[in-house]
Amino acid sequence: MKIVLYRPQIPQNTGNIVRTCHATGSGLILVRPLGFSTSNRRLKRAGLDYWEGVSVEEVDDLEKCLPSSFYFFSSKVTTPYTEVIYGEDNWLIFGSETAGLPPSFFQKWPDRFFTIPMIPGTRCLNLSNAVAVVIYEAKRQLSLHQLQKTCKYPSYQQRGD
Repeated sequence: MKIVLYRPQIPQNTGNIVRTCHATGSGLILVRPLGFSTSNRRLKRAGLDYWEGVSVEEVDDLEKCLPSSFYFFSSKVTTPYTEVIYGEDNWLIFGSETAGLPPSFFQKWPDRFFTIPMIPGTRCLNLSNAVAVVIYEAKRQLSLHQLQKTCKYPSYQQRGD
């Protein structure tokens, strides 16, 4: 599974998403142009030492490299992200913090757009929070079994609490 950030603008968000990718075993694709340099100290600081454990790619043209199974996430649609039946090869695509996703994507693939429900009047979630919500739903559907097998922490019963 891969997280795709379309023209991200805020380095700290991308750094936090790297941490989420590391925790879930997901790859990360950054679609240029980026609003920051990948050598940005704030980006590196937010991602801490997780960069080495995450496959990060940069691409110029998202449409040319889309796989057969991908989904877009936007606050401008009504179908909830929980309606998706996720698979291991999915690309989960999120727009930039300032401009979102291009309208042309919605025109080409309206049935592949989903949202995280929010109360009326809420503009949108922080990008790194939105990515975390969606990727963990995808992993829940695919069973957290693989994550649980590699978890270093004892279960509740093992601790004797």
